[in-house]
Amino acid sequence: MITALVLILAAYLLGSLSGSLLLGRLRGVDIRTQGSGNAGGTNALRTQGWRFALGTVLVDVGKGALAAWLARRFAGDAGVAYLAVLAAVAGHVWPVFHGFRGGKGAGTLVGGLLVLWPLAVLPLLAVWLLCLTITGYVGLATILAAAALPAFAFAIGADGTRLAFALAVAAFIAFTHRANLARLRAGNEHRFERARVLARLFGKRPA
Repeated sequence: MITALVLILAAYLLGSLSGSLLLGRLRGVDIRTQGSGNAGGTNALRTQGWRFALGTVLVDVGKGALAAWLARRFAGDAGVAYLAVLAAVAGHVWPVFHGFRGGKGAGTLVGGLLVLWPLAVLPLLAVWLLCLTITGYVGLATILAAAALPAFAFAIGADGTRLAFALAVAAFIAFTHRANLARLRAGNEHRFERARVLARLFGKRPA
């Protein structure tokens, strides 16, 4: 029990190491004061460019993977490992080192999945890309990809631990993207038009 608690706490602290905020210090910027005010990869791309965004994503995915690996290596229990991933995601969203103002957790979640449940990453990525290339909405694509995880778990007959994790992830990602949902309802959500490849390819053409 003590080992499990230590690993979960360590996962939260790892999650609190925000890629965009750590890299931002090297550049002398805090992206929480720019764009959408979020410390995630999308706002990093929008405000600082693709190189900065790539570094952000690598850090955020990497800390999720490391948290999952440590928990699996030293706890030897799937339940503890999945709780560690959730703790790392929570640390990313509410980072103790950065005033409890972080990102939305998707990248860190992907890192954990790559270690604990790699087969789930491909269908989630497919849903995310399909939605993004049709709508151009990153937030909506992320919400739908997370919502696809419980469906995938049901489809393959996943065990109770994975199913519970999938349901928790879908609910948590919807919660962290609630502002995106509000902007979608209001009709003022930011859209990446260049990402709408399928919409342009199959859209109506003039007669």
